[in-house]
Amino acid sequence: MKIFRRLIFKEVISAVAFVSLGFLALFFFFDLLDEMRSVGRAPGYTLSYALLAVALEIPNHLYELLPITVLIGTIFVMARFAQSSEFTIMRTSGMGPWRALGTMVVLGLGFVLFTGFLGDYAAPAAQRLALQAQAKYLGASKSAGSTGAWLKERSPEGQMLAVNVGAIDANGRLGPVRIFAFDTEGRMRQQLHARSGQVAANTGKWELNDVQRSQFDYASSGEALSVQREQLSNFTFHSSITGDMALAAAHKPDHMPMLELWRFAQHLKANEQSAQKYEMAFWRKVFYPLSCLVMVVLALPFAYLHFRSGGIAGYVFGGVMAGISFFLLNNVFGYAGSLQNWSPLWSAAAPGLAYSVLSLAAFGWLVLRR
Repeated sequence: MKIFRRLIFKEVISAVAFVSLGFLALFFFFDLLDEMRSVGRAPGYTLSYALLAVALEIPNHLYELLPITVLIGTIFVMARFAQSSEFTIMRTSGMGPWRALGTMVVLGLGFVLFTGFLGDYAAPAAQRLALQAQAKYLGASKSAGSTGAWLKERSPEGQMLAVNVGAIDANGRLGPVRIFAFDTEGRMRQQLHARSGQVAANTGKWELNDVQRSQFDYASSGEALSVQREQLSNFTFHSSITGDMALAAAHKPDHMPMLELWRFAQHLKANEQSAQKYEMAFWRKVFYPLSCLVMVVLALPFAYLHFRSGGIAGYVFGGVMAGISFFLLNNVFGYAGSLQNWSPLWSAAAPGLAYSVLSLAAFGWLVLRR
């Protein structure tokens, strides 16, 4: 059995690597064409830096493509084994249905771990390096949208702090920054407008530069009694909002590591803000690598089919279309869950559970009954 397992592992991994390489080459070509617009726009940004920036996007593309390439590669190998009667020899040598399923599950778990590593470590790290390379020559930064990224903090005494960050670069430098402080009665007490700023690592110490500060004093009637304005070159502001939280607010949720997503979602909940989008992204991050396991199990029944000469292409195409339908359903459930306020956990898990049942049903009908 060890020989058969090594053969299956070797063939499937080789096929998945080949399919992934083909897709990545296509994406690399398109990304390079898009990046060529920036070459020469700034001194020092040459073709070599453009190639580096595009190459650093490869881990993210591989993370997004891996489940579908796992499906294509595994279906191709299983169908080829069936067509050449190699799988029939394995079956007559003692590889029963449950051993075959166990072998594919072990292989699928390997792809799950690799996909999780790409999505949570390799892809975010590569994207930060790509942004640093672009920021060095092009001054590029992570835009937080037309209105900026908003963060809110509520103190135990009932005071509230609202922070707006217009953009943030790969080094964590912010700009522009607006901070509004309110008292327990909802009246604005302080307003800060800074051209740029920096948050100390893992702390809430905000170092702001070129700051316009306004302080509001109120009479007992609640109307503004006086406004004091001053211009400061530097100003230090303390808050429980860390630099990682600011970076998380500026990022797209799908590009954030799971731990950052979870922390930011808990921060939003603690400050009575909607965390639906970030909780949905967190659970999708949890279940997305598991789709590789679903794809591997979905491909196993193809080894038990009987192919005539030249009939393999149609089955492979049908399996690929089934895999594409899985990703379409996954996206539909994600958007529908956000719109209908469904549970993020079940919205993210439902497509995988549905296709797991479908895969096991096909396995049971085709393999165990026939």
